[in-house]
Amino acid sequence: MKNIVAGHVAVTATEFTELALGIDLELFTGPAVESAMERAARLDVAYEVLAELRESDPETAAYAEGLLRTLPLKTDRANGRRPRRTVRRAVEGRTAGSAVAA
Repeated sequence: MKNIVAGHVAVTATEFTELALGIDLELFTGPAVESAMERAARLDVAYEVLAELRESDPETAAYAEGLLRTLPLKTDRANGRRPRRTVRRAVEGRTAGSAVAA
């Protein structure tokens, strides 16, 4: 069965939550990387939205308030690939991490 909200098909649980509740989760959780000024502006808007939600929908407001205490959403794995590992290389003339026996 497809989960359709207002003509949009929700693919993930996050999308379904956003469509069903009508709130942007990133507004309350924040992006993975943001400056202090961006964070302050986002939180100002989030607290205004939260105040309106408390009056109109206390249950959704409680959910949104919980989101404010969570870590930012991670977007660095958006393409489904693992981050690239760095490779240690031997220093010229010496092998890193080897010991010399006497």
